[in-house]
Amino acid sequence: MKNSTFLNPSRRTFLTGAAGASLIALHPFTVNAAAGQVHLRIMETTDLHVHVFPYDYYADKPRDTVGLSRTASHIRAIRAEAANSMLIDNGDFLQGNPMGDYIAYERGMKEGDMHPVIAAMNTLGFDASTLGNHEFNYGLDFLMKSLAGANFPVVSANVVKEMGAGPRDDVTLLKPYVILDRTIVDGAGAEHSLKVGLIGFVPPQIMTWDRRHLEGKVGTRDIVETARAWVPEMKEAGCDIIVALSHSGIGSANHTDGMENASVPLAEVDGIDALMTGHSHLVFPSATYEDFEGIDVEAGTIHGKPAVMGGFWGSHLGVIDLMLENEGGEWRVVSTASETRPISKRNEDRSTTALVEDQPDVLDAVQADHDATLEYIRRAVGKTSAPLHSYFALVADDPSVQIVSIAQLWYISEMMKGTEHEGLPILSAAAPFKAGGRGGPEYFTDVPKGDVAIKNVADLYLYPNTVRAVRINGAQLKGWLERSAGMFNQITPGEADQVLLNPSFPSYNFDVMDGVTYEIDLSQPSRFAPKGELVDETATRIINLMFEGQPVTDDMEFIVATNNYRAGGGGHFPGTGDTVIFEGPDTNRDVIVRYIVDQGTINPTADANWHFAPMPGTTVLFDTGPAATGYVDGVEGVEIEAAGDGPDGFARFRISL
Repeated sequence: MKNSTFLNPSRRTFLTGAAGASLIALHPFTVNAAAGQVHLRIMETTDLHVHVFPYDYYADKPRDTVGLSRTASHIRAIRAEAANSMLIDNGDFLQGNPMGDYIAYERGMKEGDMHPVIAAMNTLGFDASTLGNHEFNYGLDFLMKSLAGANFPVVSANVVKEMGAGPRDDVTLLKPYVILDRTIVDGAGAEHSLKVGLIGFVPPQIMTWDRRHLEGKVGTRDIVETARAWVPEMKEAGCDIIVALSHSGIGSANHTDGMENASVPLAEVDGIDALMTGHSHLVFPSATYEDFEGIDVEAGTIHGKPAVMGGFWGSHLGVIDLMLENEGGEWRVVSTASETRPISKRNEDRSTTALVEDQPDVLDAVQADHDATLEYIRRAVGKTSAPLHSYFALVADDPSVQIVSIAQLWYISEMMKGTEHEGLPILSAAAPFKAGGRGGPEYFTDVPKGDVAIKNVADLYLYPNTVRAVRINGAQLKGWLERSAGMFNQITPGEADQVLLNPSFPSYNFDVMDGVTYEIDLSQPSRFAPKGELVDETATRIINLMFEGQPVTDDMEFIVATNNYRAGGGGHFPGTGDTVIFEGPDTNRDVIVRYIVDQGTINPTADANWHFAPMPGTTVLFDTGPAATGYVDGVEGVEIEAAGDGPDGFARFRISL
């Protein structure tokens, strides 16, 4: 059996050692490599977002599906499997969870300080990284002070301090590329020199997403244009192989200037041998990309070149295997393979099981900052002037939904500045996530008036959705609200104690639209079935739909702030799916936290911008959590009274229409 080879981070070279080889199963490329053939294994982490510990800081509990400390187990196993290996990060490491916010907003970064995620990456001996879009969220000064602690180069070719006539004339923020000299060992045990070129790219959209930090300081170039300029220079400089660190998703094969997800056309650039991709928080190779032009999922290639995307938050390690052969003094790629290794698996009951253990030295590197982050999430970052609860979110305008809408509106209003959409009225759509139902009588948001801690935000917003904006007309707006109004059963005027809520309609599809006023006429049939199927195109429950006191007409135009699920067509709402004008890089949770920090004291009191149309002599019943009794007197826009006990521990309430 051939010797195993390990990377010594301090020497940045590949060293052989026979002791470990007898204990591991080597990769077939390593086993089959002959004299003059080298197996090089390139590992990728991407979109770590400061997730070093396997911990959900919003929920304040451990989580098996995240954490570089666990991805590290795969890293070390692969270093033992392969004859030669490198470890690369593909960006978005500096921001994305409360630890990142704690460092930026609380502890700060002074000259000489070490950012915890950089400390963890140094511990693992990363060879290089590129920048993701989230590296810019805290400003350039914070970024540069954080990068100063890295024991590895960070490259980015298309972020520019001074634009030249072409990319090669630019003054870039960081080095556009790096060439790493590596000593590699072939199948016969002979050592060779290999020059590995690494070039990095980030979506040009950072100039919109972080305009307040970047405008007047840097600019961006198109990813593919930049690659076409720099890659030939890298070849001229002697690179044997070139790997693109593309913090950009796998999207259309048709190149358009300034495209965000440019990895497919990037793969066509002559001279690039392999691609690390990311940004999309997905996994490649996987069935997700089966029908994408230029993609071969089975081979793990984009336009015939090996590529990988290693999930997000440390969920997977991406691995590209290259078999290299030396002919006439030049190295060429003769065979490739791509794979990802998950750190957990999801069981049939939706629970998760860890597949690897933590690496103690990685945890130790950030233990102090982890402990400080726990203190940070458990103490107040702001105050609320009203309780944030969802007990009545399905029957009246609600403060827990209101704060989500307000934060989205605050964020999208800033993002629309300087765009072609500036000046259009901006609305905000949000739905209650914790509203009883199958979750039981305690499955409700309940944050009392007063201090708000970061971990409370998980109670307000359950899912790691990202912010989106769509542009719709008045007719689509009315259709959107008609779809939401499917939450309710049709009510017969004059009858008492009819059941209000349709149990087949999930609460997360009950969007409330802030920025307009409207009524819901429960005497009318629903236009849509619970899953969004159109059942009666003439049905009209939404009446008196008004914007700034004037009736909304079909041809009026609006921007609606929402999330990626809804904007992408989730729930089958009219006006979604193909009307997206803005795809934010930030999660709705992060936006809520930023808003609370920015405001200090929030005032999410419901403004009763929607209510049920009057129906004299008619009452309806609905069930909610027993704790709702303490809030019933403060509900605006509807007449509610207790009506005894409901089934399965719920409390029953009566509404007089």
